[in-house]
Amino acid sequence: MALDRWIALILLGLCLAYGYTAWFTMDAELAPFMRRNPIWPSTFPKVLSILGVIASLIILLGLEKSGSEVGEIDYRRLGDYHLWQALLLLALMVAYALGLRPLGFLFSTSAFLILGSFILGERKWHVMLPVALIATFSVWYLVQEVLGIYMRPLPGFLGG
Repeated sequence: MALDRWIALILLGLCLAYGYTAWFTMDAELAPFMRRNPIWPSTFPKVLSILGVIASLIILLGLEKSGSEVGEIDYRRLGDYHLWQALLLLALMVAYALGLRPLGFLFSTSAFLILGSFILGERKWHVMLPVALIATFSVWYLVQEVLGIYMRPLPGFLGG
């Protein structure tokens, strides 16, 4: 079996475990008034697990290759696939998760988006900066003001 199918099989297992958690364990501790809501805290994880299972099955069954011939991933030449970009993005994700609380949402998310796009090859700073800042502020505003969920916008030493 090709490397992409092995990865899809692993992702299928992860999505099934995630889906099981979302469908059967997340909603057990809901307060009675939340059970009448149309959207529960587990709604987004349920949708993600279903989409992940569908995408994994498409790759496992080879349906994505039916139209055109796509080259197989050669696991002996992983260095040719810009592996350093993937590893840098993973390290950046870990740094983002660790820095979110002490640095605040606005700074952490803006830095993540700017550095992530730089790692992926974007060099137009006049596009990258406004897009990252507008996206960060929009998400913060929607979550904080519209949904009413508090997110620390600024670092703790600045009063966030």
